[in-house]
Amino acid sequence: MAAAPGASGFLNRNDERERLDTLLADVRAGHSAAVALRGEAGVGKTALLRYAARQAFGFRTAQIAGVEAEMELPFAGIHQLCAPMLDRLDALPAPQREALRVALGVANGNPPDRFLISLATLSLLSAVAEERPLLCLVDDAQWLDGASAQVLTFVARRLLAESIAIVFAVREPVGVRHFEGLPQLRMQGLDERSAHALLSRAIPGRIDARVRDRIVAEARGNPLALLELPRGMSAVDLAGGFDVPGVPDLPGRLESHYLAQIEALPEATQRLLLLAAADPVGDATLVWRAARYLGLGADVLRPAEDAELLTVGARVRFRHPLVRSAVYRAASAADRRAVHRALADATDAHNDGDRRAWHRAAAAAGLDEDVASELERSADRASARGGLAAAAAFLRRSVALTPDRDRRMGRALAAAQRACRPARSMLLSRCWWPSRARHLTISGALAWTCCAGRSRSPRDRPPTRHRSCWPRRSASSGSTSRWLARPI
Repeated sequence: MAAAPGASGFLNRNDERERLDTLLADVRAGHSAAVALRGEAGVGKTALLRYAARQAFGFRTAQIAGVEAEMELPFAGIHQLCAPMLDRLDALPAPQREALRVALGVANGNPPDRFLISLATLSLLSAVAEERPLLCLVDDAQWLDGASAQVLTFVARRLLAESIAIVFAVREPVGVRHFEGLPQLRMQGLDERSAHALLSRAIPGRIDARVRDRIVAEARGNPLALLELPRGMSAVDLAGGFDVPGVPDLPGRLESHYLAQIEALPEATQRLLLLAAADPVGDATLVWRAARYLGLGADVLRPAEDAELLTVGARVRFRHPLVRSAVYRAASAADRRAVHRALADATDAHNDGDRRAWHRAAAAAGLDEDVASELERSADRASARGGLAAAAAFLRRSVALTPDRDRRMGRALAAAQRACRPARSMLLSRCWWPSRARHLTISGALAWTCCAGRSRSPRDRPPTRHRSCWPRRSASSGSTSRWLARPI
C-alpha cells in the first residue's frame, strides 16, 4: 500500500514489482512459480497482490484470504479456492476426485488421506490452468486453517510446468511455519525519502516540519501508518505542537485509529460493520440476509462507504484486516452474540451446517444442549473429512455448552482423542470406558490423555507434577486394573 489514494503508482517498490512481473512472465511462458510475501501489517502486501492481479492479463485469477475466525475449520481455505472450480472435478482421477469431494464436504465417505487431497488440489488447479494461466492470490495466509496451509504449500512446492502462479501474503511476526520452504520476498518499510513523499501525497497543504518528521518516525516507514495516522489530526495539530507517545505496537495503534473512526458512525452502521466482521467468508448475500434479521437496510452502509471502511459488492471487503479486528474486539459480548445469531439464522443448515453451528455456538449466552449436539455432529463430519483438529475444536465448544455432567465428560474425552496424536488416541481407546469415567476429573482425563502418548520410556515419563491426573484406586470403585493404575 505504498501509493497514496489517487496516486498512479507505488513508491520505492520497484524490486518487489519487478519480482512479480518476472513471475507472471514465466507463467505466461508455460512455467509455474510460487512466492511468499512477508512483512508486518500495513507494509503493502495486499497492495502488491492487487498489483499482481492487475498485471495478470490473460490469466484466470483466484483470490482468497485467510480469516482468523476460521483457523479451526478444516479445509476452509481450500473450499474458498476450489469451490468455483468444481466443474472441472471430472478431469481428476477417481480416487483424487472422491478425496477432494469428501474434504470439501460435498460428499460423504471415509476420512481421506491428506496426501491424496493435496494431489487432488494440484490436479484440479492444473486442469483449470489448461484453458489459460492461473494466478492464485492468498492474502493473510498466516490465518489459513492448518489443513489448507499444508495442502497449498504442498501444491506450491510441486509446481513445474502447469502455468500456475501462487502468491502468498504472510503477516509477520507469525508462528506458523508452513511457508518457510517457499521462495520468500520480504517487504521492509519505505526509506525516509519515500516516506516523506507519501506523507506529502496523503496530506494536502502545509504541514509543520516537526510534525512531519514525528509522523515519519512514528510510522517507521509503514505505508498504511503514514496514510492513516494523520487522518485523526486536526489542522491545528498539523500546524504544530503535535506530540504522540511512542507506541511499539503499530497494529494496535492503527486499530485504535480505526476504532475512533468507527465510533463516529451511526449506531446502525456500526452494527452492520460488526455483522460483516463476524462473517469470515465475506459473502455479501449472507450478510444482507442476516442484516434483515437485525432490521438493517441497505441505507446504513453509506456512512461506512463514505468513511472508506467497508465496501460491499459481490464480496464484503474491509479497508484493511485491522478494521475487521478493531470492530469485532471493541464490540460488547451481547452485540457479538446478536450478530452471530443473525448469521446463524441466515445460514443454510443443509448446505453449510458446520458454519451455522459455529455461529450458533458464538451466539449462545449459556449452557445449551441443542447447540452442543449440533457442534458434536459437526465434529463427526469434520472427522469424516480427516480434520481431527477441527473436530476437536467443535467438541471443545460443545463441552463448554453441555449441561449434563456425564455427557460433558464424554465429549471432553472425545475432544482429547482428536486433539492428541493417533498413538494417544489408540491408548485412550484401549483403556477408557464409561464405567471408569467417574474416577477421573475432566481436566485430569484430558491431561492424562495428552501425556500418555509421550511416555514410551522411563526417561519420557511425565514429571511428578502430572501424577495427580494418572488413573488410581478410588474409594468408590474398589481396585482398578493394574494396567490403568500403573504410572504411564
